[in-house]
Amino acid sequence: MSFNIGLSGLYAANKQLDVTGNNIANVATAGFKSSRAEFEDVYSSTRLGSGSKVIGNGVRLANVSQQFTQGDINNTGNVLDMGINGSGFFTMSNNGSVSYTRAGTFKVDNAGYITNTDYTSRLQGYGVDANGKIINGVLTDLKIDTSNLAPKSTSLVTSTINLDSTAPVIDDTVPAGKFDPNNLATYTKSFSTPIYDSQGNMHPMDQYVVKTGANTWKVYTLVDGRNPDATGSDPKVTAPTPSTMTFDSAGKLTQVSTLPGPVISSDLKLSGWVPGNVINGTFKPNGAAANPAGITISMAQTTQYNADTARSIPTQDGYATGQITNLTIDGTGTLFANFSNNQSKAIGQVALASFTNEQGLQAIGGTSWKETFASGIPGYDAPKTGTLGEVVSNSLEESNVNLTNELVDLIKGQSNYQANAKTISTQSTIMQTIIQMT
Repeated sequence: MSFNIGLSGLYAANKQLDVTGNNIANVATAGFKSSRAEFEDVYSSTRLGSGSKVIGNGVRLANVSQQFTQGDINNTGNVLDMGINGSGFFTMSNNGSVSYTRAGTFKVDNAGYITNTDYTSRLQGYGVDANGKIINGVLTDLKIDTSNLAPKSTSLVTSTINLDSTAPVIDDTVPAGKFDPNNLATYTKSFSTPIYDSQGNMHPMDQYVVKTGANTWKVYTLVDGRNPDATGSDPKVTAPTPSTMTFDSAGKLTQVSTLPGPVISSDLKLSGWVPGNVINGTFKPNGAAANPAGITISMAQTTQYNADTARSIPTQDGYATGQITNLTIDGTGTLFANFSNNQSKAIGQVALASFTNEQGLQAIGGTSWKETFASGIPGYDAPKTGTLGEVVSNSLEESNVNLTNELVDLIKGQSNYQANAKTISTQSTIMQTIIQMT
């Protein structure tokens, strides 16, 4: 019996205890992956190979492999905390030195970049163009843009309207029935919609519907209380030109026309509007502009049924200047800035890295890994693409250490160490006996 066999056993048991102790120490480390000590036996051999009666020469540590199994995803309430549910790694860059991690405890530095906890490495992902479209393929440092969202002038207004088929007809050919927005008797119903100019100023657009005959309605449109096609300083220089809506016997819209012009499908068009303010009865332009292509008012969803004249909540594509209020991150890792004007805009997307052999990654501390020849080169893509997992915001992936199993392994390691120590103790006793015999 050799002392070397017992000593190799002590060394192996000590390494097993080291690995188990490290797992236990990191049980609360976000994104930590447990390790496993792997051993192999040792045999003596000659140049011609091992004989059939060769006794083993002990044990040695073959590898310490990390177990990249999924950890639990727990909510934290911090929007920049991100966990990966599935495969993949976050990519971090420290002045070009790239590392990979599963720990999504991210912060924002003084320049607005998303970094790791100690502000040394920046999270990598895909940027966006001026329209908020993700630019795939080129990794960049992700940054939270806190600038205001520029306003957008209204170009389209849509709504669903029903006009009461039993409403009384108003004769607008006589002076008493001539349209007057201040006289309720000259129109059937009015609707107001906020629209926006190029500087983000809101203007009320009022539409007045008048039933002028069977299956025939006229629509008068005013913006800022004036004819949108008027060009002078007086808001009441000309009366607004009505549009005529015609319905069939089933109550369905057949055409919308602006007299004396031709049929314009089922849309109304405002083209000459110059934004401004009415001050003391005089129209004062404020330097803003309307949408250069005009404003399309879709009337396609208008019906004439025996029900109250009413309109659903309208939608329009313009908005005022917006200030960022909060940040949201969806499962694909897309970062959305939400603004005070109820708009949202993509400002970047987290990219995940995958490797052919995760076991080949080199642990460098800080719950991070480096690429090696054994791991293969990384492949980058958006979360939820192919085999990549999804990003869970407001959450962190906990350590995958099973504490119960580790405590059991601790007992095993202790028993192994004591047993190998006993081997050496027995060998020492035998040696003492031999010495005494001589």
